[in-house]
Amino acid sequence: MVDIMLLLNDYGYVSLFITSFLASTILPLGSEGLVILMVLGNFNIHTVVLVASVANFLGSCTSYYIGSTGRNLLISKYMRISDEQLKRAENCFRKYGTLSLLFTWLPGIGDAITVVAGLLRYKFINFAILVFVGKFFRYAAIAYFASHF
Repeated sequence: MVDIMLLLNDYGYVSLFITSFLASTILPLGSEGLVILMVLGNFNIHTVVLVASVANFLGSCTSYYIGSTGRNLLISKYMRISDEQLKRAENCFRKYGTLSLLFTWLPGIGDAITVVAGLLRYKFINFAILVFVGKFFRYAAIAYFASHF
């Protein structure tokens, strides 16, 4: 554990940024564990939440862009989002509209929602606000619970 904390002291925020970014793009990663470890390791909780939120948001913007360009090969092969997931996300997006963007942090369907928003050419400024708010509250909740247990 000590070696991990020494490594985090040197590369913690950079590692958090990269992990959080990739977690919302092409790799099935989770950044929650690193957020918790950093909060428990007495990193600045506000900085941890901000870095994770911005990085995860930027990853979602990448997925939106891929969807908006209609790059089906990238969507199916590299992002590993199935046609079924895309259909579920599109139904969710059509049923709940813009509010579904607040839940892009959900595993299994969140990445697909961002791709669908791009495929449907949803207005980017609205996309950006709702996705960032959702990601921010998610990481704030994780950090809050980690710091109080």
